[in-house]
Amino acid sequence: QVQLVESGGGLVQAGGSLRLSCTVSGRTFSFYSMGWFRQAPGKEREFVAAIKWSVGTTYYADSVKGRFTISRDNARNTLYLQMNNLKPEDTAVYYCATRNGGSYNDPGNYDYWGQGTQVTVSS
Repeated sequence: QVQLVESGGGLVQAGGSLRLSCTVSGRTFSFYSMGWFRQAPGKEREFVAAIKWSVGTTYYADSVKGRFTISRDNARNTLYLQMNNLKPEDTAVYYCATRNGGSYNDPGNYDYWGQGTQVTVSS
């Protein structure tokens, strides 16, 4: 019954911005840590950002640090990823997921995933 639905992806020029959203149903959202991952064609799924359930501590991949911001609205069961100063290298399908424990940057520690939303950054 757990569902995650991403939205907000699209086509944007380099230097532009997008905000991704992820709505969660079927579980108590505020009690679970959340993360964003991305996957480009022919590449492994890679960690982007994560946020803890308890105090809102955040973590970022070095490639996006300073440009992306992860946040959550527990009242709306929604996770966000604000992406600024986008680069062509950011082009990928972006996924949100719930974490069940372990290291924040390991996709194996996430149990439920959305279907993804495409982000394409042109030069």
